[in-house]
Amino acid sequence: MFSINNDSVSRSSFRTQRKFKVGDRVTTSNRCLGTVVRIDRDEIGEYVVARLDILPGEFAYDPWDLEKIN
Repeated sequence: MFSINNDSVSRSSFRTQRKFKVGDRVTTSNRCLGTVVRIDRDEIGEYVVARLDILPGEFAYDPWDLEKIN
């Protein structure tokens, strides 16, 4: 008999909910507000570049450290 690993199912569905696009308003894990300026990929994986409202410059974030603002 085969068992289903529920963790992998929930993580994959959670991953599809974390899609960002340029122009999305986001909040960081430490509650800073900003705007997504681009999505890039490196050898580790995908990351999001955001421009924060309170600081000059652009900052790279792991998608799990950002949350979309509706």
